[in-house]
Amino acid sequence: MRRSARFGAITPAVLFSLSLLTACGGPATQPQPTPSSASPSAAATPTPTAMETTTAAASPSVTVGTAASTPPSDSWTTYTTAAGDLSFDLPAGWNIKDPAGELAEGGGAFAEVTSEDGRLLATLRTNMATGSTCTERYPYSVLESQDMPQLAQSGTVPRYTFETRGEAGIPGPPDTPAAAYGITSAPLPEGDSACYIFHFFTWPPNAATFGAFYNPELNLTPGDPSLPYLEKAKLYAQTPEYQDIKRMITSLRPAG
Repeated sequence: MRRSARFGAITPAVLFSLSLLTACGGPATQPQPTPSSASPSAAATPTPTAMETTTAAASPSVTVGTAASTPPSDSWTTYTTAAGDLSFDLPAGWNIKDPAGELAEGGGAFAEVTSEDGRLLATLRTNMATGSTCTERYPYSVLESQDMPQLAQSGTVPRYTFETRGEAGIPGPPDTPAAAYGITSAPLPEGDSACYIFHFFTWPPNAATFGAFYNPELNLTPGDPSLPYLEKAKLYAQTPEYQDIKRMITSLRPAG
């Protein structure tokens, strides 16, 4: 997944190579769904059995940074994928579009979560093929990190993360600086640099992604619009909207 030039439309958060679990990865080509005999599902809305919930978000097992604690939306609902394998909670005012029918082939879940005013906030996609190599390393920061044991596969526990790459004052390749939130099976970066952001996590039959790159045109951020991109990302981590996104993504779990 790559952030488009100067904060245009953001592609789904596709950020980690499962074929290189212990290695870093560089910017990858857009992943393709693995061919499957499953037929694409029709457009979806929260299931008829969706129910409102006010359960508080789980406390992070690891937290990096000083993101402010903000109250979540008052009313929440539960969405279950058309395949019935995954569920997550989201604010009742947000919307879900399942564009799986737009895929020529493939299968798995493919749900876009949008705000009440239609801004894309996160994408869930499963049944993905991945691959990458580490070609460049960048300065990085981890704004938040939280283990998600409910999605553990074969002893590997994925984590939710909001992290950045690059420095505002040092121009890099077209896709840096960058910031993204999502789920990854990659370990926390170490040292003073890290490979490009890859947010894949292991999920049958191969891999999945749930998140997005931070985009100040979609992720409404307070403060001076002229602030550097990475400063805006840090400010966004303190907003109620971001706290709702984090609560939504970290609620992802096997359905049932």
